[in-house]
Amino acid sequence: MAGEVKRKISASSARSHTRKSKSKSSSSFPSGFFILLVFIIGFLAWAYQSACPPQPKKLGSPDGLPITTPRIKLRDGRHLSYKEYGVPKEVAKYKIIYVHGFDSIKYYAVIATSASPALIEELGIHIVSFDRPGYGESDPNPNQTLQSSALDIEELADQLDLGSKFYVVGFSMGGQAIWSCLKYIPHRLAGASLIAPVVNYWWPRLPLKLSQEAYSKQFIQDQWSLRVAHHLPSLTYWWNTQKLFPSYKAIAHSPDILSQQDMELIPKFTAGRGPIEGQVRQQGEYESIHRDLNIGFGTWEFDPMDIENPFLENEGSVDIWMGDDDKIVPVTLQRYIAQQLPWIRYHELKGAGHMFPYADGISDEILKELLLGKI
Repeated sequence: MAGEVKRKISASSARSHTRKSKSKSSSSFPSGFFILLVFIIGFLAWAYQSACPPQPKKLGSPDGLPITTPRIKLRDGRHLSYKEYGVPKEVAKYKIIYVHGFDSIKYYAVIATSASPALIEELGIHIVSFDRPGYGESDPNPNQTLQSSALDIEELADQLDLGSKFYVVGFSMGGQAIWSCLKYIPHRLAGASLIAPVVNYWWPRLPLKLSQEAYSKQFIQDQWSLRVAHHLPSLTYWWNTQKLFPSYKAIAHSPDILSQQDMELIPKFTAGRGPIEGQVRQQGEYESIHRDLNIGFGTWEFDPMDIENPFLENEGSVDIWMGDDDKIVPVTLQRYIAQQLPWIRYHELKGAGHMFPYADGISDEILKELLLGKI
């Protein structure tokens, strides 16, 4: 075409132009990609570290936490710390193993500390309370199951020479260990009492509608904490230590979960706890309260409502004690369990909350019903 000016481009100039173009187009993408990659790796590293609980603190000398009470050594090498109450076991007529609740310790054996000393002396009662694994001065059990809880109790009884049969009493989360005893060592039990026992909302034979209704009445943050413990137990530590969302109210000792009666009983169940309160979680929150949540609200190895009556000849009894104003354990679920297991003697206290055993005279009633079959 006339007037068109054709420019000649040398081979070296063309190569240079091509190199610059490629360099410019390829350099912008990797920088953004690598920034994103570094961010993802950093986030995953943070998330992993946040989800991994620290190692439990060591117990015993030379550089561990002090051991202040007797301990037994179990067959797997772990130790259980215990405390004895009541008359000496050599002269005792009744021998009871007490299982403490969530975020608790062997010193808080309510049936021993709140019962009348005169009644304990009159009936000849010897009570052994122990720190559950990971609490207080008992070694953690990374392989803990419902069955291992029952076997720990059996071995404790054997090493302390409590006899071929003994009574068991569990309060709150400790009640789940009593279900385990009824399942795995019923032949060793002379009787059992569950005081305000925590119910797992995912037990198979709980009616879905009833369970969902009870679950929905819990605080939203507690619903989420229990969901994590049940469905994603590996994240229980992270969920209850992160600051983005509120964690389980019982961990924070929130008064929101207390009934009117519970509030009135605060002076009684906190009396004398100051010097020993720090021992409860001293080995780490994961080994105590977080593992407790995982086991208590995880997938159980059995359904309590499949358990058969261990006392067909009425040689013993199983009692459930419950307050109808309990803000922690739904009374509706407890009523259903009692209906499905008619061999259980169910006692519901009007106006009582979760801490009702601390009320005047209640521990005496629990002991007389367990040991004598009458109030």
